[in-house]
Amino acid sequence: MFSLSLRLADHTRHYSISPVAPSGWEVRFEEDRTVRRHDLYQDWHRVERAQALFELEVQRLRERGWLVIR
Repeated sequence: MFSLSLRLADHTRHYSISPVAPSGWEVRFEEDRTVRRHDLYQDWHRVERAQALFELEVQRLRERGWLVIR
């Protein structure tokens, strides 16, 4: 649903939002392979807010030179 990784020098960040059964979403943020955020939501509005925050953070990081990796 949402998955994005960034790199700057030896540092990486990975943001993801994925559906989980039976009805919910997993929100994760990893920094240098360490989980910094892991939430399970059943409320779609919380997922939307989390994704908006991820997108804003990614935009700011890209402005500072971080590159999107695949």
